[in-house]
Amino acid sequence: MASSTAPQNQITLGDPVPWFSAATVTGGSFNLQVAAGRWIVLCFLGPADGAQARQKLAELLGDADLFDEDRLTAHVVLTTPPEEPVTEIGNPAVSFLTDYDHALSHCYGALETSRTVVLDPMLRAIANIAWDRLDDHLGGLRELLRSLPRVDEAAGVPMSAPVLIVPRVFDFAFCELLVKLYDRMGGKDSGFLFDAAGKSQTVIDYRLKRRNDLPLVAPELRETVCDQLRRRLLPAIQAYFQFAATRMDRHIVACYDSAVGGHFYRHRDNVNAGAEHRRFAVTINLNKDYDGCDLQFPEFGRKIYRAPVGGAAVFSCGALHQVTPITRGRRYAFLAFLYGEADAALREGNNERLQDGEARYSGTNDRLFPVDARA
Repeated sequence: MASSTAPQNQITLGDPVPWFSAATVTGGSFNLQVAAGRWIVLCFLGPADGAQARQKLAELLGDADLFDEDRLTAHVVLTTPPEEPVTEIGNPAVSFLTDYDHALSHCYGALETSRTVVLDPMLRAIANIAWDRLDDHLGGLRELLRSLPRVDEAAGVPMSAPVLIVPRVFDFAFCELLVKLYDRMGGKDSGFLFDAAGKSQTVIDYRLKRRNDLPLVAPELRETVCDQLRRRLLPAIQAYFQFAATRMDRHIVACYDSAVGGHFYRHRDNVNAGAEHRRFAVTINLNKDYDGCDLQFPEFGRKIYRAPVGGAAVFSCGALHQVTPITRGRRYAFLAFLYGEADAALREGNNERLQDGEARYSGTNDRLFPVDARA
């Protein structure tokens, strides 16, 4: 880790940095928490105008071969609009972020002196280098960036994500029944939660997610699900995660279909106003005759995770993860989120943070245990 006159009470090397979202100069957006799982360069260039800024930018991007979307990305933060199109560099691993109110530069201690902050794949600062002397800055930064290893080697030892895989949660016959039910009834685009103006709404964007879901509404099916989870999965979650789940969000059979390019891009399951109650995600595979479509946790490398048929993969809803594209066949899975009583109260309180048209939570149909059993 390297530092050069870092301002007090700002970015501390080794610590996680503040998450932020910012607009790009081309009208897009950048969300730091989703970008994790790579080495990240945040270059606080300051005002975009002037010969010095142009020189800094030209020198920074002189080694364009260093940057690629899977390993190392660069994001140049500008406090004034660029006078000319600075974005035409032909490298999708480099973007230009707007900070015209200076809030982001202030948060990262870059108001007084332009600087570059380098982050590891878990969004912790490993360098904070001031632009006090151009040659020294670029020399030290270039040496650091060229020394960075692949993401899989970022920790110096092999990494595994904190995922609990529990086999034989659903009976094989029950898995087959759920697959046949989906094939007979079909599913609908599930979309994903997105916050706008502080409120959550369901949106569909095939660039980020392509999946169809079938809700399970028959009481007997829902009770079979809860019964097998109570006996075969919840004890393992209690033992290994020290969490006593009492409620479950959703009873759905999901289908990722290679015919339409099924996938789910990087995301976290609890960052939206309508999802803050979620504690643990549960994925129970219902079949195995497919290729691709595996879980991946980018902050821990490129290793893939797949539960066996009838088995569950359980992980924290705060973990950045993705479902890789399916390349052959169809993958069927039962998907749910687990939480507890305090989380249920939070979910009910967050009803007012849902956009009009989104289903409100009543707290009456998400219990994993019968009411009298919990009394």
